[in-house]
Amino acid sequence: MTPYRQLGRSGLHLFPLGLGTMQFGWTADEATSFALMDAYAGAGGNFLDTADIYTTWIPGNPGGVSEEIIGRWLKARGNRDDMVIATKVRGPMGGVDHHQGRSTIHQREGLSRRWILKACEDSLRRLQVDHIDLYQAHWIDAATPIEETLAAFTELVRRGYVRYIGCSNYSAWRLMQALWTGDRRGLESFVSIQPEYSLLSPTRANFERELSRVCVEYGLGVIPWSPLGGGMLTGKYRRGQPLPDSVRAGENAARRFGDQNFDTVETLVSVAERHGAVPAQVALAWLLAQPAVTAPIIGANSVEQLQDLLGTVTLTLDPADLEEISRVSDWERARTELER
Repeated sequence: MTPYRQLGRSGLHLFPLGLGTMQFGWTADEATSFALMDAYAGAGGNFLDTADIYTTWIPGNPGGVSEEIIGRWLKARGNRDDMVIATKVRGPMGGVDHHQGRSTIHQREGLSRRWILKACEDSLRRLQVDHIDLYQAHWIDAATPIEETLAAFTELVRRGYVRYIGCSNYSAWRLMQALWTGDRRGLESFVSIQPEYSLLSPTRANFERELSRVCVEYGLGVIPWSPLGGGMLTGKYRRGQPLPDSVRAGENAARRFGDQNFDTVETLVSVAERHGAVPAQVALAWLLAQPAVTAPIIGANSVEQLQDLLGTVTLTLDPADLEEISRVSDWERARTELER
């Protein structure tokens, strides 16, 4: 039986891999999205991560589409109590207000009290649930005092609309500011952070330099996004080989190309071959062995892709494997080599 992992010091216990849903209504239609959630739940998965803005940057997608698909799936399957539902607030959502018979379009976003309370109500409606298990600040809002943001989150918890709060894409000093403010003011504190974290350079360094220590010291759970580096760590991008034809190929992938990252991919391939696994499973298993990491968030466009990734939960890397992977991707090594 797959052991579930406590999210920081909260009362939430998660499957070791979260299912990211940014692709729902984008690269995965509703039928495919349902099939992915069915396969994930069937494997014991219980952690669905979404955001209100998914996926506003796609033409014809007004945002909220991923939440709506999840809501219809939860209602159809009748399994709300089996799932941990996480969503986020902060990004711009277009909308129409009707005032004195006139329609005016305005942008709605941020981490103000006004917007957080409204956005939460909208997410609850789209998800067709009476509470959100983990409500996260998607990224900082420098225009709003952190006291106001935490007070609004605290009100949602006291109303019963939200169980726990978390953040995403916060720097170490911003996270410390939030933790200190919550403690000083008697407000709800973040129980988790969702950072970009993978074996790739410079992503690994960006998290491990400061954020990792904060999370370990203050007991925050870590639920990394892009744990496979946009597909780089699956092994589909190899040194000296042409790019595959995919949505993520091109400049988005090429910016991750570099000798150290290619060395890391080659090491993952080698370790995977020894274990009868695939490189993506090895990359995820390494993350799961890191301090404070609870559940990397994976994404898939097909059940076949998802099944490959779910194989991670039965993969055990030995200390020598972990050391080999850590050494080749070590950011201190990269800095030393650059200084020579």
